[in-house]
Amino acid sequence: MFDLVDLLSKNETKEDIKQEKITSVLFYQTDVCQQLVTEAYRFEGIVAPAVLENTDAKIKEFVRESSIEIVLVELNNSANVTQDAERISHLLPNHASVIVIGSEDAISTIRNLKAMGFYYLFWPITKQELIDFVRSVSENRERNKGPGQNRKAKQVSIIGSKGGVGATLLTTEISCLLATEKKASCLVVDHNYGGGNLDIVMGLKQFEKRKLQPGSLASNLDEASAQSLVTKQSSMLSILALSSDELNDQELKDYTRAVAKEVAGDANFIVEDLSASAGFTPDPKALVTLCDSIVLVIEPSVSSLRDAAKIRSEIAKENNNSALRIITVLNYRIPPRLATVTEKEVEKFLGQPIDVILPYEPKVDSVLLEGKRIYGTKLKMSQGVRKLTSLLLGEEIKKKKSLPINLFTKKVKS
Repeated sequence: MFDLVDLLSKNETKEDIKQEKITSVLFYQTDVCQQLVTEAYRFEGIVAPAVLENTDAKIKEFVRESSIEIVLVELNNSANVTQDAERISHLLPNHASVIVIGSEDAISTIRNLKAMGFYYLFWPITKQELIDFVRSVSENRERNKGPGQNRKAKQVSIIGSKGGVGATLLTTEISCLLATEKKASCLVVDHNYGGGNLDIVMGLKQFEKRKLQPGSLASNLDEASAQSLVTKQSSMLSILALSSDELNDQELKDYTRAVAKEVAGDANFIVEDLSASAGFTPDPKALVTLCDSIVLVIEPSVSSLRDAAKIRSEIAKENNNSALRIITVLNYRIPPRLATVTEKEVEKFLGQPIDVILPYEPKVDSVLLEGKRIYGTKLKMSQGVRKLTSLLLGEEIKKKKSLPINLFTKKVKS
């Protein structure tokens, strides 16, 4: 007898409904935006994004997951979308595509975010508009297209006006502070090819520079070969330090920068140690072309001041980049009583105010030998290091409030 029920049960196929997977995270400011995004994903059958409040702490904690493809950042409550996006840019990994959601209707905002490698989605939006935009970004990732491909590391060059002014120390302090506290991935580039003490200042044991073999310049340099020359100290901090018995310093400098360019997509910051003690000769054209910020380190001496003014003048002749920032740091490596120029004389000679002053600290060497970082101590110098790092990040510098003076204090009888 023909059993229709039995036939249907045998031929029945159980198909699992597979959700479309676009791994993403939303950092929201308003409940309205949060609800729209989650409902849109759910309605379209896309794996729901992780949803977190838009705070620096939350971004630092969750956004570094290597599996995240798309980061949605709501800035509807922002007074200035461009500034806020730039402020948190160092917290966002370069491997992820970033969609900024904001209610600021300006062509300049779109242009500025595109320059940062971010997409911009104008609010208010419908659920369908959101999903279409997210899918478009996901397709761009697969085809290596779109603004996200322009996201490269911010390059900072620490230039010593003369040997021994503390360029290597500042390179170390800034990069370690960025990597540990600011949660910004950082590549330190050592341009002292014949020796140097970067490894000592960083507290690295048994560290050796990667020696280039004959024929390295002739071989094709790709991302894989470039990564093999980088020494990883932690998930957030790496070092590029090369040496060679055959290549001269200029060839090594060019090759080092070529390697840094190849791996620039994997870091938020590239910090170059251009200490004058390494025999560094400033290349103004290269600095203006490559750098986002230049930190010029000087000490309170006539020779250092004259060299600093010369470097600034050469950079100014080549500089057509209005976005390039030159930050001047006055580092008291010697007691103030031994200084041959005053702070006012430095500012007058350079024709600009000093951005950061690092006071004399006799305990610096002992702190470093103990394997500690200056910014993590209570030394006065740590405040200057933190201020410099904040300037590089574009953070607002908060001035300490002075205690009010009570003009009506009662006299105490003796």
